Amino acid sequence: MLYKSFCEDDTKKIAESIAKKSKPGDIFCLNGDLGNGKTFFVSAFAKALGIAENISSPTFTILNEYHGEKINLYHFDVYRISDPDELEYTNYPDYFYGDGICLIEWAELIKNIIPDYATQIFFYKNLNISESYRLIKLI
Repeated sequence: MLYKSFCEDDTKKIAESIAKKSKPGDIFCLNGDLGNGKTFFVSAFAKALGIAENISSPTFTILNEYHGEKINLYHFDVYRISDPDELEYTNYPDYFYGDGICLIEWAELIKNIIPDYATQIFFYKNLNISESYRLIKLI
């Protein structure tokens, strides 16, 4: 599925739509260059799940947990991971195979440990269209 986002409000609506269809056990792998909107997407996704906390990128902590009224959200940012074994201390299988929803930024860096059923989301900029334009592709 392809989505075109011309502004942050479009990206917010896309994230909300995907969040509303998500269910416990879902894993979404967010792939794209720096500044392509991955963390913004996570923030909009979380709000759609009823999570009121401010969402920030867990670049240095690797994992942030957000507890919603109906479902928990686990936000990984593995940008600084050089080897998937470095995730062992997070007990990542408990999250990947748990009853919450996982969103993983820079998931391509740990692709060998991502379950096959995970949804891949790619964020692409096209500056020829506009600074705010994003093509968001789900596989």
